[in-house]
Amino acid sequence: MTDTTAAVPTLELTDLSVDFAVDGYWVPAAKKLSYRILPGQVVAVVGESGSGKSVSSMAVLDLLPKNSRVTGSIKLQGREINGLSPRELRSVRGKEAAAIFQEPMTALNPVFTVGSQIIEAIRVHRTIAPSDARDRALELLGLVGLPDPQKAFDSYPHQLSGGQRQRAMIAQALCNDPALLIADEPTTALDVTVQAEILELIRDLKDRFDSAILLITHDMGVVADLADWIVVMKLGEIVEQGPVSQVLNEPQHPYTKVLLDAVPRLGEGAGTDAEHIDVVAGLAETVGTEPAPDAAEVEEVRDPVLLLEDVVIEYGRRGKLGAFRAVDGVSLQIGDGEVLGLVGESGSGKSTIGRAAIGLQQIASGRLVVAGTDISAYDRASIRSLRRKVGIVFQDPSSSLNPRLPIGESIGEPLLLAGEAKGAALDRRVEELLDSVRLPRSYRNRYPHELSGGQKQRIGIARALSLKPQLLVADEPTSALDVSVQATVLELLKALQAEHGFACLFISHDLAVVDIMADRIAVLNHGVIAEQGTRDRILRAPQDPYTQRLIAAIPVPDPEEQRKRRELRRAVQEDAS
Repeated sequence: MTDTTAAVPTLELTDLSVDFAVDGYWVPAAKKLSYRILPGQVVAVVGESGSGKSVSSMAVLDLLPKNSRVTGSIKLQGREINGLSPRELRSVRGKEAAAIFQEPMTALNPVFTVGSQIIEAIRVHRTIAPSDARDRALELLGLVGLPDPQKAFDSYPHQLSGGQRQRAMIAQALCNDPALLIADEPTTALDVTVQAEILELIRDLKDRFDSAILLITHDMGVVADLADWIVVMKLGEIVEQGPVSQVLNEPQHPYTKVLLDAVPRLGEGAGTDAEHIDVVAGLAETVGTEPAPDAAEVEEVRDPVLLLEDVVIEYGRRGKLGAFRAVDGVSLQIGDGEVLGLVGESGSGKSTIGRAAIGLQQIASGRLVVAGTDISAYDRASIRSLRRKVGIVFQDPSSSLNPRLPIGESIGEPLLLAGEAKGAALDRRVEELLDSVRLPRSYRNRYPHELSGGQKQRIGIARALSLKPQLLVADEPTSALDVSVQATVLELLKALQAEHGFACLFISHDLAVVDIMADRIAVLNHGVIAEQGTRDRILRAPQDPYTQRLIAAIPVPDPEEQRKRRELRRAVQEDAS
């Protein structure tokens, strides 16, 4: 990294404040922020949703709504840019400073190819021939690790995977060699293995171009992996900042301690000796070993609530040439009162199995029994009888609740449709369900937009449990939440499962979260069970290289341990190749 004593800061904020005009009043979103970023340095700004971290970073590029007001100093390479005209700022964006956004699918234009968008970004700031801009775009697509740059160049955003789209966006951000890169939650929507690859890419590009990086995130593991300096924000204010190793190992502010305590870690789900388990050391011992011959065999469960025997699920008309096989010969069981964690990357078939388990997806072959009902043949009468016995908690609580219905009606709707309760009895059941998910009864009259993400997910849980199901399918129920909110939702789910004793299929790509929740784990890779077994056997002594890669990719909020994991991940990748 560049010598910090002599370098001019790439970005320097002094008393930066951002306010929004709401109903004739100025509402503060960021208050008197001061920090700086040197060339080749990564500064991470962390905090929960609403802390002001994204608002303050977007103020640098003047990408805020028209009802905003920005005061204070913003210096980019020693030049004051707060107060520049829109025309002057357009020359800054993309040339001197560029952004990598959280969701590339919404940030990239869906009607233009990836290559044309990169060429446009180059030619806006440079007088360059189209052929030279094309060569530069292809060079960048190769630089960010896309296996076939020409194919990516000619593709539309929807034709690329999430990780490929994020790499394409990074290529577009780098096309004019900016001095400052603003990475706003660049890995939140990605699987842990893809996230690890993107972090490795950003680290390599930072060293190669000597760029300063402003990293916006709520993931302390990502901070430990990438950042040199950390700025902790709460309710628009900086509560603590300093070198990453110092702040993560010896936090001073209570809020920083709360954020770190909320981060799920492998080993927390084990017994009382969890703190003595060195997951990295245990995993390192398994690298290079042959998978156990029975690694994917299903364990026998007495009277299973969910039973899959050689289940095959295909998309496309049955028997039609070219039908896509999403699940191929999967066998697993969940007993009464048991939690099975189903893990794997996006596209592995996890959610497909979850939908089949509640009768929303037909199977092509095999046997599927749910709560004593065989739904392999998928007849309507069997599916109707199943509705009272199963519940589901979706990944995105905002899109799974009807925005036009008050919370009380959303919770009570399954009860009303099933004929379980109405009138005063229905009102009492709704209030009992609100009590069970630790929400005030007065919330029954609120609408979804009036609740936070964590509160909406609690409503989703209450709705799913309203008919007292025998099986609950939790499909990535915490992936869209901040770490502290995630911790409270997981604690609630665990308490409710212990209280009501329902079987649970817990779907996630985060093994640290599954470690907290699950009794047994099944690892799914491209529609096939790679291995399954008890939580401790899978997480402490994984046999399959795919499971090893998943574990090695999990970031942890400890810079030294994260360094070990990077080395281990490289060893696993070399062994797999």
